[in-house]
Amino acid sequence: MPALVQLVAQLPASLPAAVLVVQHFSPDADGQHLVNRLARHTELRCRLASSSQPIEAGTVYLAPPDRHLLVKDRQAPYVLVTKGPRENNYRPAIDALFRSAAVTYGPAVAGVVLTGMLHDGTAGLEFIKRCGGRAVVQDPRDAEFASMPETALRNVAVDYAVPLSQMGTVLEEIIQGAAPDPAPSIPEDLKHEAAIAERVVGTTDDVAKLGHLVPLTCPDCGGNLWEMEHGQVLRYRCHTGHAFTGDVLLRESQHSLEETLWVALRMMEERRNLLSTISTREPSPYAGQQTERLEELKKHVNRLREFLLNGSVTNANANADSAQQDDDYD
Repeated sequence: MPALVQLVAQLPASLPAAVLVVQHFSPDADGQHLVNRLARHTELRCRLASSSQPIEAGTVYLAPPDRHLLVKDRQAPYVLVTKGPRENNYRPAIDALFRSAAVTYGPAVAGVVLTGMLHDGTAGLEFIKRCGGRAVVQDPRDAEFASMPETALRNVAVDYAVPLSQMGTVLEEIIQGAAPDPAPSIPEDLKHEAAIAERVVGTTDDVAKLGHLVPLTCPDCGGNLWEMEHGQVLRYRCHTGHAFTGDVLLRESQHSLEETLWVALRMMEERRNLLSTISTREPSPYAGQQTERLEELKKHVNRLREFLLNGSVTNANANADSAQQDDDYD
């Protein structure tokens, strides 16, 4: 929010463009409070977006908490506010807004990525570039959190990477500049993805038109994933509408792996406790064997706990071979 406040403060009330904003915040955040905060620092009109609201120049539209912000109809533009599937685990998602704006306005769009964590907005900037628009990011050295700008710079041919203090001037120059002539046609795959986000279509056949099925599952709904075949940013999508960049999907698989290992640790500890109880209460000719099994299980429990507590899940693939050599058991 401090970065956003600083940016809108640089824009004049006479700005001949609308500003549509997605910020990642809690689903139960007070959107109107955030709008009021912005309004104290800018001469632009500030509004919490609502469906069918006309898009007007000189106005800031903030996506409501837990809702995607989309745009429609270049001739009589208005906003759509939807509770569609999350993209990159976010709702509202930057990618969803950027794609919608790119499909609707083509080269008349400038996409801006400010300070932030993880990867949302990178694919969206590529959507904008593919439709002839401009891509602007905050200089990572100037950002409180450099992850989002850095990811965008690594994956997209960004037009401007500038400190926040210069961004208002850059945006005014872009707005005053002439649009490319002739304007590029809007790619059909982006039109199709925009329709999916609007819940116009959304079946396996629809997604199959955009990519090919891969042996991966959606971390949000467990459905099949398709790898998108267009653009340079590696992306995946399920037929219900969840979408991920490759980086986000990799991060999700790491989280799933860690959760699975914690469950395994719990089950191994429960098995160890049960074996301990059996060995003390039911003496038998097999007591020695039970003790050996118990000691072996204790080693596995301790090793797995150490693995988890040391944060080694991120290196799981690198350590898999050595772990297998150290401990081969059923």
